[in-house]
Amino acid sequence: MSVFNRDADADYARGARAVVALPDLGGHDNPRDVEARLDEAAGLAEAIGIDVVDKLHFKIRGARPATLFGKGQVERIAGVLESEGAELLIVDAPITPIQQKNLETGTKAKVIDRTGLILEIFGERAATAEGRLQVELAHLDYQAGRLVRSWTHLERQRGGFGFLGGPGETQIEADRRLIRDRMAKLKKELEQVTRTRSLHRARRQRAPWPVIALVGYTNAGKSTLFNRVTNADVMAENLLFATLDPTMREIPLPGFDKAILSDTVGFISELPTQLVAAFRATLEEVISADLIIHVRDISHPDSDAQREDVEAVLTEIGARREGGAPLIEAWTKIDTLGEEDAARVRAEAARREDVVVISALTGDGVAGLLDCAGGCLRKGAKVRQIVLDATDGEGIAWLYANGEVVGQRSEGLQTEYEVRLSDADWARFQARQAAG
Repeated sequence: MSVFNRDADADYARGARAVVALPDLGGHDNPRDVEARLDEAAGLAEAIGIDVVDKLHFKIRGARPATLFGKGQVERIAGVLESEGAELLIVDAPITPIQQKNLETGTKAKVIDRTGLILEIFGERAATAEGRLQVELAHLDYQAGRLVRSWTHLERQRGGFGFLGGPGETQIEADRRLIRDRMAKLKKELEQVTRTRSLHRARRQRAPWPVIALVGYTNAGKSTLFNRVTNADVMAENLLFATLDPTMREIPLPGFDKAILSDTVGFISELPTQLVAAFRATLEEVISADLIIHVRDISHPDSDAQREDVEAVLTEIGARREGGAPLIEAWTKIDTLGEEDAARVRAEAARREDVVVISALTGDGVAGLLDCAGGCLRKGAKVRQIVLDATDGEGIAWLYANGEVVGQRSEGLQTEYEVRLSDADWARFQARQAAG
């Protein structure tokens, strides 16, 4: 029985009134703008239809084991919840089961933390069977250690995950067993998905086209860029986590016959470790890519901090290992900046070889980005000697489309070509010949 099946009460959380509370822990060097952090938390809530009626910021000298916030702060939160008629408190930080329970008692409201909120969004957005398996596994892993309410979503059909509307504590041991059994089943199913995806990836690697992965912070503009380049209609809204399931399309690329462009799930600060683990099979598409394009919202006040978050996840999944795929940055949303700020950004980008300034919305700079991508894929190319029969028209066309033919010498029905190819393209050509 899937937790993603819906019944009549599945959408009870939509329209719920909520207050966001951001705990700012003293001694932590967080470069992020407070207003931007509050807006992001509110955006996460609004992504699943929750109505955020107030946003509170608290300086905390030391986290209270029982409630995280101080006594006076909890009282203030309770007062705001009551005065605003809100039934939900969103804590923009991870909290323990005990803190969650005590905060619910102290505020007389449902409480959800940042991790739970992100999992709720993923649970609602996952569209493919693989995505639903991954999110359900992440959810169960998160909840396994915090059985503070009953798990009716494992016993009856309903939508979402039950963070926002579960009844009281019952059948804890039975729930733990249900969770363990369900997680074991999900892991087996995901292992099969991983094997299937690996086979598909191996076939693509034998194909004569490079793979380019788009990565970036959620809502940075990846899907807008993807649609611009591919003329696709992937969901691209001003909404956090608009894209969860990876999408691939063929695109024209300067210097190549074609390339495969992959749009991936957005990253976010404090991305739940359960999601990184559960989505590893999907994120392996990034690891195996020939080129990574990091799409950055250069207009965002926390753009630098967001870059660090993305780099951290890429490092965690092994995409930034030595010898891995090269990475270039696409600084998008330049059209939203004023003239002076835009000039400053362009000047900074001009000093770097791995940055292209674009507007995915208007298309400004996108052609230059594709030129940069093609050049990056050809970087380090070596001249190879390749002998082909004159009748192999397809092979000859491939060499001209994907390499730089610098010389040729014919003898009888065979021609020796001198072609400048990258290591990756050389491997593709060899795979093509072996398969053909």
